[in-house]
Amino acid sequence: MAWKLLFGSDYGLMSLLSIVIVIGIGIWLYLFFRRKIAEDENRRRPG
Repeated sequence: MAWKLLFGSDYGLMSLLSIVIVIGIGIWLYLFFRRKIAEDENRRRPG
């Protein structure tokens, strides 16, 4: 029943889309900050 509502109704599809977008933004932020931290650590190392 819940799966039918999630994939079959407008509200369910918008909720699913919102969840996917939030997860995507979280992954992007994780990768972004991980890259910036690595750049900062490389800049601080001598040589």
